[in-house]
Amino acid sequence: MTVIVRALRPDAAADVEGFTHVRHLALPYMLSTPASVAHSVTHAHPDAHYLALVAERHGEVIGTAQAGLAHESPEPGQGYVNVYVHPEHTRRGAGSLLVRTAEEHLAAYGATRLHSWVLDAPGNRAFAEAHGYRASRSAHFLRLDLAHGTLPPRQDPPPGVELRTAADYASDPRPMFELDAETSSDEPSDIDVEFTDYEAWLTETWRHPLLDLELTSVAVVDGRPAAFSVAYTDGGSRYATAMTGTARAFRGRGLAKLAKNDSLHRARAAGYTEAFTGNDAGNEPMLAINKWFGYDICATEVRHVRELG
Repeated sequence: MTVIVRALRPDAAADVEGFTHVRHLALPYMLSTPASVAHSVTHAHPDAHYLALVAERHGEVIGTAQAGLAHESPEPGQGYVNVYVHPEHTRRGAGSLLVRTAEEHLAAYGATRLHSWVLDAPGNRAFAEAHGYRASRSAHFLRLDLAHGTLPPRQDPPPGVELRTAADYASDPRPMFELDAETSSDEPSDIDVEFTDYEAWLTETWRHPLLDLELTSVAVVDGRPAAFSVAYTDGGSRYATAMTGTARAFRGRGLAKLAKNDSLHRARAAGYTEAFTGNDAGNEPMLAINKWFGYDICATEVRHVRELG
């Protein structure tokens, strides 16, 4: 039977559950739930022209794609396409059809350069190259066994530093927005970002279904959030660090490590058994920190880029 590609329906349980299932099989190192999939579709910024696609065969979701414009980038025309196919349904045309549909959608909204994360495996890389994408930077997925691993001992904050959680900022998250905006702008990436829209950040980030405010640790200096480790949880046994960073004025004091250690200890106490994170392959300081925590690299992705036009 022919493979059909169409837009995901966020209010259809079969769609969001199928999307989540395929993503988990193809990319088990990233957290995804039906609620987070639906949230991405229904709360995406209009300027992102975000599109989630599913590929169906015999009524079963066998492939997924996420496409959008990087509207927070100061350079116009930057887009992204990330395609994942059920491992048992590759080589049936689903991936190619997803790529073509996503590219046509983004080109219609002015995209001139597309970025795509591709697992570092011969078949995946060959697929990307065959569709006109060239390899760029790489990034690692890392895993930590929270149930049986040994975390570094908890540390008392140095004088003048206090450990809090993101939940302490529930009534006024703006200080967290300002910290996120500053640290995200310094993240290694092919696409520069500038967070300026507070209301959009509240909708897309602060109210994201995976964000765990109680397990997101914040190092506070003189009443100001100086460093944080953002926790995502899937409601089951899996925990992920979505972001760890320090404001520029406070770097070099070990505050990010302090916050992440606090978050990991509390995640384990809360019953989470697996911890995941990701790092740019060139981010040696953060890779060293994660090695200190006991993380091991479990997979690598390579960013691929295609020029349109």
